[in-house]
Amino acid sequence: MLSVVVFLPLAVGLVLLVLPRPRDGTVAWTWVAAAALDLALVIGLWVYHPSASGSRGTVTGPLAYEERVLWIPSVGASYHVGVDGFSLPLMAMTAVLFLACAVYSLRRRGGRVRAHAVLFLFLQTVSLGLFSALDLLLFFVFFDLSIVGMYFVIAGWGHGNPARSALQFFLYTFLGSLALLLGFIGLYVASDPRTFDMVELAGQTPLEGRGPAGGLVLLAIGVGLAVKTPTVPFHTWLPPAHTDAPAVGSVILAGVLLKMGTYGFVRIAMPILPGAWSDHAMVLVVVGVASVLYGALVALAQTDFKRMVAYTSVNHMGYIILGLGAAGLATGAQSGAAALAITGGITQMVSHGLLTGALFLLAGVLHDRADTYDMGSYGGLAARAPRFAALAAVAFFGSLGLPGLSGFIAEFQIFAGSLGPVPVATALALLGILVTAALFLRALRRLFLGGPGPCTDRVGDLSARESAAIAPLLALAVLIGLLPHFLLGRVEPAARALAALVTG
Repeated sequence: MLSVVVFLPLAVGLVLLVLPRPRDGTVAWTWVAAAALDLALVIGLWVYHPSASGSRGTVTGPLAYEERVLWIPSVGASYHVGVDGFSLPLMAMTAVLFLACAVYSLRRRGGRVRAHAVLFLFLQTVSLGLFSALDLLLFFVFFDLSIVGMYFVIAGWGHGNPARSALQFFLYTFLGSLALLLGFIGLYVASDPRTFDMVELAGQTPLEGRGPAGGLVLLAIGVGLAVKTPTVPFHTWLPPAHTDAPAVGSVILAGVLLKMGTYGFVRIAMPILPGAWSDHAMVLVVVGVASVLYGALVALAQTDFKRMVAYTSVNHMGYIILGLGAAGLATGAQSGAAALAITGGITQMVSHGLLTGALFLLAGVLHDRADTYDMGSYGGLAARAPRFAALAAVAFFGSLGLPGLSGFIAEFQIFAGSLGPVPVATALALLGILVTAALFLRALRRLFLGGPGPCTDRVGDLSARESAAIAPLLALAVLIGLLPHFLLGRVEPAARALAALVTG
């Protein structure tokens, strides 16, 4: 069942490739149908996910829908997939975002509609495969394929200077993936018996008590994942990539691909290298706080709406790194706080995907209407485009952490869990919320209030297609903000198991 969920989009994409000259409308609706069916299957996985007592246990909690087939016998690598409380929410978020992109792209016409749809169906399989992978080599394959897919999205359908931005994105993230592979090889060499299987490696913790070796392997893995996340100082590829990418490309880049980095910390670094993680967790805390403050302050200085949203991603990813680092510094008596910080980190991944995905689609609407992201070119849009203004306001307030929306649930848990282990760093990171509030409120004033700008007359309200793509993302953010138990009930058991490991 899980493999069907992973490979269904790719299978549909291959069918589209072999069809003789399908109509653009046929391609677009086939993409929507495939994404909707895959989301329905993921919902089925969620609904029928077994309880902790009824599924195989791992160091990070119950594992369900497990499949394992030997792949490269000489090195012990296998096609090993499964889901738990960390991966299932991210798979659900991924399916939702790809469906939103498919709906948003329904009006796309031209000679490359089929290539565009097939590329996104490929990226969906790659993303779902990575979040369900339980073998390091399998994880690495999906990790690298995501870089290739996004390169072609930016270079092929971007605007501005897409070739340069795509190349910068590829070189930065591919270099990070090489560091990641080096770390994976280090884990393989240290294991006994040698294996790339994450479950077996987490049970062995092969570098525990091996001195600097654990720190060096963690450094290699950490650099590879930090580039993908990205954190300060590895973030410089992100703003140009987002600015020049098409709207749906930015949605997947920010909503899904950035989470591959933070998810890798939770899935690989923390459970397999718990001792090294605890020893070097303060570095993660410093990096997290720097990303929070730097991302917020630089976003505050932007006049380009899309570039502003891109820098807020650095800010929001910093909260996750702060929480995971604080969990590593927690003592055994603070295991509950560590679990709370980890739960907040996973919730932030989901929340950021939904809210930032909506913001990038809204930015795409502006660019489609007036061919610019410059906030000074707009003004008074609340009167001219009330639906656009209403959805943008929800996304803004959710991103700045207003109670009743998913951002508050995520950030509250991160701060509550981090305050005990790292009180000073948490207090500094709280300043990031003030700066984030300032930048979003300023953007709200520039875009929607005051007198009209030179491009205001060119902006009409959201179409039914655009509303259908954006509104469900924000509805889910509201649902998580008001009734978070359906999400937290999946995440918390895995978070408690991981916290017990890193604080033990």
